[in-house]
Amino acid sequence: MNAQASERFIIPIGPQHPALKEPGHFEFTVEGETVTSATVRLGYAHRGIEKGTESRNWTQNLYLLERICGICSHIHATAYAIGVEQLAEVEVPARAQAIREIIAELERVHSHLLWLGVAAHDAGFDTLFMYTWRDRETVMDILEALSGNRVHYSANVLGGVKFDLTDTSISAILKGLEYLEERTHHYRQVVNEDAFFLQRTRDVGTMSHAEALRLGVVGPTARASGVTRDVRVDAPYIAYGDFPVRLQTLAAGDLEARFLVRLDELFDSYRVIRAIIAGLPDGELTAKRMPRKLKAGEVISRVEAPRGELFYYIRSTGGESPDRIKVRTPTLCNMGSVLTQTIGQNLADVPMILVGIDPCFSCNDRAVTVRSATQSGDPRTWTWASLRQYGIDHYRRRMGLDPSRP
Repeated sequence: MNAQASERFIIPIGPQHPALKEPGHFEFTVEGETVTSATVRLGYAHRGIEKGTESRNWTQNLYLLERICGICSHIHATAYAIGVEQLAEVEVPARAQAIREIIAELERVHSHLLWLGVAAHDAGFDTLFMYTWRDRETVMDILEALSGNRVHYSANVLGGVKFDLTDTSISAILKGLEYLEERTHHYRQVVNEDAFFLQRTRDVGTMSHAEALRLGVVGPTARASGVTRDVRVDAPYIAYGDFPVRLQTLAAGDLEARFLVRLDELFDSYRVIRAIIAGLPDGELTAKRMPRKLKAGEVISRVEAPRGELFYYIRSTGGESPDRIKVRTPTLCNMGSVLTQTIGQNLADVPMILVGIDPCFSCNDRAVTVRSATQSGDPRTWTWASLRQYGIDHYRRRMGLDPSRP
């Protein structure tokens, strides 16, 4: 090994690592403290949700897909509901659409506050971490009061929503927003002025506007590089046409800008929630007709999750269950930017660049193809049924049972 090669090392991060709390595996090649190349392996969190939807009916899938991600549970259910309602040719009442938007923006507030705390922890700023996680309890209490749940709100039903807003709940929302807005002003000042925090974020992981377009990043990660892209603005859904949001962008493209864009989005979420409450339409909460069986066809639905564009493809063959559902989450779109932006940075900056996209590894539910060789040496692809049976036989053997017996 020559001298130059001896100074090159591969540093693994994940799937279990102090700087990475979720199951993803990265390998960074470093020379000294400088990263020279990066690779990622995803798929550790495969739970078979897409496949599982094929054996459940349209209503059951609403609650299954909500569990793709706890932080983005409502927006997953909303994306699915929009697609199913299009297939069913059902018109959702205006009041239900407005309530869906309120929950979506409250979920965005929760997601951004949670992320800010996680990012502060990775930066070694645990005081900010504890403050933001304390304050996110405010929005979680609001969502629990509305829906009865703090994580999976289950606000949607096919054709509408399952609960209404009362004077008491509206008063609690407005009171909570007043407190959170005051705290957000403080957090923005910290992110924008604290010398320690700026050392970890300013001019770190900079991505230009052209790079952001080339890499196809979405959400706040893209908007921090000046990309004017937001599904809520470009293709309004639910009630965003009546209660529009204001696009928040910055041009710097570094980690600091990614923090500031998300904080600016919090202020706009507070504004739009107040606007919806002030102009909440009257009417029913659900459509009068929602068929059990949907006509044959296919549809796509696009929504803006807190992390960026969430894309659903739904195909029906005319029964009570879908033939295929495909979910593309924003983390998958943004992950490529991590591999690009870490090159040339110090190894110590890698966790911050990763957290800058607000990654969600549980959203990266991906299928795998398992191949084995038969006794004759010919490879064969395992079917879903054979893979399931292999798992049953494996655990029967571990329990000391004969796998050939039922």
